[in-house]
Amino acid sequence: MGRIARAFDRAKKDNRAALIIYLCAGDPDLETTKRLVRTIAKAGADIIELGVPFSDPTADGPVIQRASERALASGTTMGGALEVVRDLRQSDETPVILFGYYNPILAYGQERLAREAARAGVDGFLVVDLPPEEAGELVGQLREHELDFVPLVAPTTSNRRLQDVRQVAQSFLYYVSITGVTGSAVTDLSSVGDRAVEVCAATGLPVAIGFGIKTAADVRALAGKADGIVVGSAICSVIERATDRDAAVRATDELVSTLRKAVIRK
Repeated sequence: MGRIARAFDRAKKDNRAALIIYLCAGDPDLETTKRLVRTIAKAGADIIELGVPFSDPTADGPVIQRASERALASGTTMGGALEVVRDLRQSDETPVILFGYYNPILAYGQERLAREAARAGVDGFLVVDLPPEEAGELVGQLREHELDFVPLVAPTTSNRRLQDVRQVAQSFLYYVSITGVTGSAVTDLSSVGDRAVEVCAATGLPVAIGFGIKTAADVRALAGKADGIVVGSAICSVIERATDRDAAVRATDELVSTLRKAVIRK
């Protein structure tokens, strides 16, 4: 059992949803990202999604787009993202998923990236614009190096297609709560939670809900139905608003600590 699966198992035993926190590598710079991931892990995140900045995102809303722009301006590359993970692994075993787009993976080289990611301590990949039907080559490389591939499931995904998605998934599925971009408001949390339960039943895998989950109240509303809850834009927002690097770390620590309390099921 890998680190990701163990994280979901621990959360289940603790009667809570796993807390998954997203941030963009290199926002505002790599040294601050290293501080942030250590802070996020210590504050109670079960899994960290480390975004790889990309210039032409399709699923990210304005907040994460700006985070990616700041990261690119600071010179962040795929190699820089791996450096962040290597730094974390010196003191912490919190699972890390590299989250991003297929173009940087192709540019880096799929086999090379899988090999170097495994050595750095990465646990899995989530590739927003790579559908399961086209993911065979990457999935093969990841499995060779014992890395997970985490597919996305949209609200429009049929139960029949879920079985195709299931074939490339290992540890969990990422359920996109809306037909929109990250940071968009979720208008019906109850229906989102109900669908997550259905997806879990249909696939036999844990399901984490992401996109538009911003507040502790949102997290509490879904904790009883989701196996995991992803918060990203809210984290990027506190980093963006911070007056300096130290303030960004403090604000992130406070928010993650608050969200961790909210994942406990009543």
